[in-house]
Amino acid sequence: MTKIAVLTPAADDGTYGPHWPQVLERLGAALATVDVTVVPTSWSDHVEDCRRLLDYPLVLSVLTWGYHQRHSDWLKALAVWETAGVRIANPASVLAWNSDKAYLKRLEAAGVAIPPTLWTDRVTPDQVEAAFARFGTDTLIVKPTVSAGAWKTTKVSRGEALIDPPPGAAMIQPFLPELVAEGELSLLFFGGRFSHAVNKTAKAGDFRIQSQYGGRYQTVGEPPAAALALAERVLGAIKEPLLYARIDMVQASDSRWLLMEAELIEPDFYLSEAPDRGLLFAEAVRARLDEG
Repeated sequence: MTKIAVLTPAADDGTYGPHWPQVLERLGAALATVDVTVVPTSWSDHVEDCRRLLDYPLVLSVLTWGYHQRHSDWLKALAVWETAGVRIANPASVLAWNSDKAYLKRLEAAGVAIPPTLWTDRVTPDQVEAAFARFGTDTLIVKPTVSAGAWKTTKVSRGEALIDPPPGAAMIQPFLPELVAEGELSLLFFGGRFSHAVNKTAKAGDFRIQSQYGGRYQTVGEPPAAALALAERVLGAIKEPLLYARIDMVQASDSRWLLMEAELIEPDFYLSEAPDRGLLFAEAVRARLDEG
């Protein structure tokens, strides 16, 4: 069996303790089918000294939940790993730029459709009021550009004060009712090949589709052709080699598919919803290992 490392949440972060071992078990079960064993190790243990990571032919960043709350350490670790030659997937360069949602501006410039967005270094009440007028909406979503799992993501209506605004750079978007009505569609790709699709819907009365907020996931047998085309356009705009990618999108009222996020760091692959239970993922990892 070939041993590879899987980076897990920071050693002193108990937020994800009950959850990440379950995901690791699913990953491990899939990888065992191609004679690969996973060794979990906290990413925060390798910020200054990554020599132990060099012992592995491959390091996966797929469980580094919480990196956004220690972003400076995260960027420092990535620089250390890249310099040392840690064989990490996705590449350290991708794990760096993908950790700030400002990358969406680059993808939009490459022809990828995203929701209308106002970008700011710090949210002010005047900017929120201007966004209501600019987008012609009565409801906005405000979130940090460095975030994950809907952390500090707020829904605010016209006339309401924004409580607990993001502490730094942020993005302001019109609330998309379609996200609640129809849900968010996630397309999973491994080794550049489409694997499966999952539709995620929020529980009644909420707008967040993450499972920790009561979101529900359902396998989509065959995603719409236009959705698949958007995902492929996103992947085509990214030049670095990707072992895995989760492309999240929503269909707007005008029927266009809009990119919400390209999750390239630590996305849940929803392997329990995958028809092959992760075989395509495992085969992509095996192929990367066999490249030498």
